[in-house]
Amino acid sequence: MQTKLADFIRNSPQGQEADAILRSCVHCGFCLATCPTYQILGDELDSPRGRIYLMKQMMEGQPVTQKTQLHLDRCLTCRACETTCPSGVRYGELVDISRDLLEKQVKRDIKSDIVRYMLRKILPNALIFNVLLKSGQAVRPFLPESLKKTIPVKSKPAKKWPVANHARKMLVLDGCVQPVLAPNINAATARVLDNLGIALIRAEKAGCCGAVTFHLNAQQESLDYMRRNIDAWWSWVEREEVEAIVVTASGCGVTVKEYGHLLQHDPVYAGKAAKISALAKDISEILYVELENIARLMDKRNINTGKTKLSFHSPCTLQHGMKIRGVTEKILVAAGFDLTIVPNAHLCCGSAGTYSILQPELSQQLLKNKVIALESGKPDQIATGNIGCLMHLQGGTAKSVKHWIELVDERLACGE
Repeated sequence: MQTKLADFIRNSPQGQEADAILRSCVHCGFCLATCPTYQILGDELDSPRGRIYLMKQMMEGQPVTQKTQLHLDRCLTCRACETTCPSGVRYGELVDISRDLLEKQVKRDIKSDIVRYMLRKILPNALIFNVLLKSGQAVRPFLPESLKKTIPVKSKPAKKWPVANHARKMLVLDGCVQPVLAPNINAATARVLDNLGIALIRAEKAGCCGAVTFHLNAQQESLDYMRRNIDAWWSWVEREEVEAIVVTASGCGVTVKEYGHLLQHDPVYAGKAAKISALAKDISEILYVELENIARLMDKRNINTGKTKLSFHSPCTLQHGMKIRGVTEKILVAAGFDLTIVPNAHLCCGSAGTYSILQPELSQQLLKNKVIALESGKPDQIATGNIGCLMHLQGGTAKSVKHWIELVDERLACGE
């Protein structure tokens, strides 16, 4: 694609990156077939190729309006188009750059500004989020059914976190909403790794990965969250005491793996961020290496796995963002689960961070389609690998939805 970027961006780091991405697009249209919003709306401006045209026009200095903003807002940033693209177009990076530029040129209405501001301030703050969630749960029984669905039921307390002193150590990202909504996920991860002779360490001052604020176009605010996490982890990393930084929410994992790229121009944090990104691993990557040890452990404990039918929803951030495909599925099969076939498994469930709040109609259509696909194999349970997907899916099905690591933990606990 030929480009002629405007003076306001041409020589900036953002402009140079955007120009390279735009030039790699050859207009082939393969992305249309896998774009969730294009499939629903049928408008090419709600497809990756159409949005690329809009972004190119903006960067070449053409006028932009709220219509441009609407089409970019409707993008889930699921990155399914990147998986399909034969030219390797880094669409996710391009849309992040474009949204940041667009936010400075097109004003939103007051209601939208307030909603987005509240999301930025509440979701990354575990303390505030916890207080508000508990208040909502307290009045939940008295609300109409339509409102009840918007408030998650109270989670069960986390099971015991093992006190382990293994030579092998890994850090874990606590995150922001996950410890409040599903505190057992990281505890289950710690127990599974303890079984494998690995100690999982929590860093007290680490928190939100920065994804929520970054995708709400408060990108400088987001970089501060990233720097805070780097500072919280750095003493362990610098002393080379940990093998990896484990992330159990794929939405956070894809962001932590991009710290090095996002902070590449920071003279203080660029080197540290690159090291953190190199250490960041989705929990599936850790367990995949340990598959033989898991199998031996199950044999030693004479665990009768049975054949629980399970539907696995692979989050977009896992399969498209981190390009990790088929790995979790192999772990679940090794743990004795019978995985069902999920039609159109590449499509987004509609959660997409704050998308389910900001684009509720599209999100609910995607949720309905995803639940139909997941339930088509008549599973006993549904599993996923991201807290946002988990909560979103649970709101659309009567079947139990859990993080897959909890199911592995339960399976291993059968032989204790």
